[in-house]
Amino acid sequence: MAADGTGRTPARDAAGGTGQVPAGDGTRAVRAGLPDPVKHEPALPGPVFAAHFHLPGDATGPYRYGRDENPTWTLLERAISELEAPFGVAGQPGPDAATAGESADGGPAETLVFASGMAAISATLFSQLRAGDTVVLPADGYQVLPLVREQLTAYGIEVRTAPTAGDAQLDVLDGARLLWIETPSNPGLDVCDLRRMIDTAHAQGTLVAVDNTLATPLGQRPLELGADFSVASATKQLTGHGDVLLGYVSCRDSATATAVRRWRKIIGAIPGPMEAWLAHRSLATLQLRADRQCTTALTVAEALRTRPEVSGLRYPGLPDDPAHPVAARQMRRFGCVVSFTLPSREHAERFLGALTLVDDATSFGGVRSTAERRRRWGGDPVPEGFIRLSVGIEDPDDLVRDILRALDHLAD
Repeated sequence: MAADGTGRTPARDAAGGTGQVPAGDGTRAVRAGLPDPVKHEPALPGPVFAAHFHLPGDATGPYRYGRDENPTWTLLERAISELEAPFGVAGQPGPDAATAGESADGGPAETLVFASGMAAISATLFSQLRAGDTVVLPADGYQVLPLVREQLTAYGIEVRTAPTAGDAQLDVLDGARLLWIETPSNPGLDVCDLRRMIDTAHAQGTLVAVDNTLATPLGQRPLELGADFSVASATKQLTGHGDVLLGYVSCRDSATATAVRRWRKIIGAIPGPMEAWLAHRSLATLQLRADRQCTTALTVAEALRTRPEVSGLRYPGLPDDPAHPVAARQMRRFGCVVSFTLPSREHAERFLGALTLVDDATSFGGVRSTAERRRRWGGDPVPEGFIRLSVGIEDPDDLVRDILRALDHLAD
């Protein structure tokens, strides 16, 4: 366990110890964050349920009070840091970092876990912005961002928005304190050029945060591309079982992490130890799940492109998708979400009702496939018949058959 309780760690080798021995995604996911082996101790210690810790004398050491630190968080934070930046973040990545996972060795990332993805988003924004600052948000991002915009504006912060595609946020970036990027965007699946966006922002002194929820660290590593923050809802594919609410912020340096940590202390949006332990346990299968889901998502997308009732099909892994050229340069996996539009609200609801292997639910990234008509929430600028489909780990043939059968049902 990290001696300082910060979640920072050097890169770990395939055996779980420190070092620079290369490891594949699967090996890294299985070993990430594990403590050094101790005879008669479990490989992954159970959750530590403690509101307070023994603390005689001076208040020193990492574990003093449960709102500040917890050993179970520390292991998870270390694990996420190893996935988000396995080669460190102080140096600039090599030219093939996005596709080959190569990077100049640097200092460790620092990760903090939160009670939800929105807690992580809020902590990043409100720890870095002050009245009079300007922030640039995506106009087509997560549906709660408009509420965030209202709160930022109420605090005297100027908010500018622009779409993700075409790097359009750069057009309104001048003088901004923080650029918030969501790529791929949720739910439209547009992609922007992270390297270009980050370099342009940094050239004028603007911080950059990337919502990495849809991609996960196995899909892209924003910190290696130069971002200051990689933020995600771990509720989704990272944990992947639909049984944990969790978020995290991985920070490029200790100074920004200190501000985020202070905000977490103030608002108290901390995860329970059981949730943190479940999340860490789930990381071991991340590479297996991600590979299966991404492969099947492409298969589903290819099947959907043949259907006349389907329009607006998006999946960054499709060679003819508008986002594919940029996504192929910076992503190592294209994600588990496919989006498309059916002719009307009625068509979409009939389609969802006819599915047997896909749950009608408002999440994504789980082992069980889910889908929903996104317009029902009212927060996304999408058509009434827009479907966000999250591909699980079911047998691909079974899933494709179920989806095509449900589409056939529309003609009955």
